[in-house]
Amino acid sequence: MSPFLAYEDKGPALSSRVPLVLVHGHPFDRTMWTPQLSAFAADRRVIAPDLRGYGASPVPADRLTPLARFAEDVGELLDALEVDAFVLAGLSMGGQIAMEAYDRYGDRFRGLVLADTFADPESAEGRRGRNAMADRLLREGMRGYADEVLEKMVAPHAAPEVKAHVHRMMTATAPEGAAAALRGRAERPDYRPLLARVAVPALVVVGAEDTYTPVADAEAMHTVLPDSTLHVVEGAAHMPNLERPEEFNEVLGKFLARVDAHA
Repeated sequence: MSPFLAYEDKGPALSSRVPLVLVHGHPFDRTMWTPQLSAFAADRRVIAPDLRGYGASPVPADRLTPLARFAEDVGELLDALEVDAFVLAGLSMGGQIAMEAYDRYGDRFRGLVLADTFADPESAEGRRGRNAMADRLLREGMRGYADEVLEKMVAPHAAPEVKAHVHRMMTATAPEGAAAALRGRAERPDYRPLLARVAVPALVVVGAEDTYTPVADAEAMHTVLPDSTLHVVEGAAHMPNLERPEEFNEVLGKFLARVDAHA
């Protein structure tokens, strides 16, 4: 079991609504989901873990953390919390962890939300880049990296408080945890065949100004998924849930209502 992970567990333990599980991206923590915890925990159970090596969760000694290990951690946490069925939402790396989790626990999914992520395997160039960045973070720490990428994580015109929150999450992340995750992502498989056999409704969301996972990546996943809705959030980059929380929550709320109706 995995009380190994720090987590938020909000909302009613007993509800007719399907629990929502929120998996953060790299190099963030569960506080990136604060607007969604606030919006949805009034009438459904909402669970948001800190992944291993991030936030308040322990930093493992391993040099490399595979996406499969992250997915297993989430599954073990849900077992410990006695959550048998759920909607799982992941952003960026969290979306790839969500795909890994579906591969393992697909019978427990009632819906899948993929935000600002992509399903393709790593390229040789991408593998070299992620491993080089892992080395850099261990050597230099997180601040220089955070300064460089802030206005790619969120749009340059994002609200100052959003920028401050995102920068704070990045600089608070342990370099060892971030580096292990980067090395794990460099080894990720091709998730496109998995998406083609997803048997639950899916929601694909992406920021219109996202350069890490552009709209074309979202459209490609939407095309492969058997039953999916695609929503592009204008004026947002890689973190539309924080940059445009009202719009993100409206779209997610409609999706959850559909899942609830079929649960």
